Amino acid sequence: METTNSANRINRLPITRFHKVIIVVVAVAYFFEFADINTFSTTAPKIAQVWGLDVNHIAYITSISFIGMFIGSLGGGWLADRVGRKGAFLYTTLWFSIFSAGTVFAWNIYAMGILRFLTCAGLSAMTVVAVIYVNEIFPAKVRGKYLAYAMVIGLCGTPATNLIASAVVPISDWSWRLVFLWGTLGVVIIFMFRYLPESPLWLESKRRFACAEDVLREMETKVSDFSGEPLPRPLAPVAEVREQKKSGFRTLLQRRYFVPLLVLVVLWVTQTVGFFGYSSWAPTLLSKQGISVEDSILYVALATIGAPLGSLLAAFVTDKFERKWLLVIFGTTIGLSGLLYGLTFNPIMIVVFGFLVNMFERGYTSLAYAYSPELFDTRTRSLGTGIAYGIGRLSNAVGPLVIASLYTSSGYASVFVFIAATWVLGAIVLALFGKNTKVAPVQNGEILLEAPANSPIGDKQ
Repeated sequence: METTNSANRINRLPITRFHKVIIVVVAVAYFFEFADINTFSTTAPKIAQVWGLDVNHIAYITSISFIGMFIGSLGGGWLADRVGRKGAFLYTTLWFSIFSAGTVFAWNIYAMGILRFLTCAGLSAMTVVAVIYVNEIFPAKVRGKYLAYAMVIGLCGTPATNLIASAVVPISDWSWRLVFLWGTLGVVIIFMFRYLPESPLWLESKRRFACAEDVLREMETKVSDFSGEPLPRPLAPVAEVREQKKSGFRTLLQRRYFVPLLVLVVLWVTQTVGFFGYSSWAPTLLSKQGISVEDSILYVALATIGAPLGSLLAAFVTDKFERKWLLVIFGTTIGLSGLLYGLTFNPIMIVVFGFLVNMFERGYTSLAYAYSPELFDTRTRSLGTGIAYGIGRLSNAVGPLVIASLYTSSGYASVFVFIAATWVLGAIVLALFGKNTKVAPVQNGEILLEAPANSPIGDKQ
């Protein structure tokens, strides 16, 4: 049998310092992703003042950034399949760090647009690769929890950027450039890459069995040394690993992959339109309804306290219950909370419902990061996850236009009805067509590389 039994050998490993170091590296990468993705929004008012820009120029930068995220998601998935998960993680991190540094020297709006396009492509590519990497390195029973922990740390990058920008931007007409320099610091994680192993599942899928065996033995030795106990015997592989054809988009058109792909596309489109529709428009729409700009910003800032708590909540529940149904519950709760947020003008209720939206949305995102790669096998995981995530980000080029049109034609409340309906639509599609992943991951019949975590198969090697 041509297999190193990678999935079952990884799934029986206890969590030790070995795993915690890996998740710290991923968390630092997420921190600078959230930090870097917000650098333009925090500096835009100053840039507009210095360069004499109008709202259309700002919209141009915002739209082209999301187009970059779409292309980056596809590129990240492709790269992870070609050079490996670890290599792709390194290259995408270097990519966004280099172009964020280049933005420090942007000389006009067009140069800014190109540099933000390239930076956001790298950010999105890194996100896709990191999600896939954690999925393949961590035991199935705890991967969702540790991915959520990484998100908790990552989310701190947003307020950190806001605080730095508030202190640095007012200094002078050029000091806004220092905020983009802050975004380049994600490059520090290249010094941590020596602690990361390559994914044995990827090596095995490429029929590099000797390399996969070497990595697995090194992982097992380190985990055993840290735990101080002998490792349990892994379950036996459930099928022979056969030679795989070159994977590509045509592979994803097969029904067993295409239906999960469509579900994921709906998941990420509704998440993107729903979240950015709320977060981007809430302060503006509140101020349009007679609430002062200062108060609207304060209410939104208080509500965002719920964001890291949402990832913590996800960490506690993600591996205890079926992720599909958690996503359905979280999505429905976000929709209802967002609707109630839009229908009240009581300051306390605005903060309460806004808090719930932020908490459950970030919990939803953490769950979605864990759920997405589980719908595919090793050879389709990178491309499938990248396409779905990328189309989701691309949808935000259209979402703001729909919201602006609704507000103009139908008024304030219609915007929040639309946002609520978006979340509920995503929940309905998941409930009807989403696959369960906790009991057993997707099995690729002919090319089965991963056995269910609770498989009844005997424990012989």
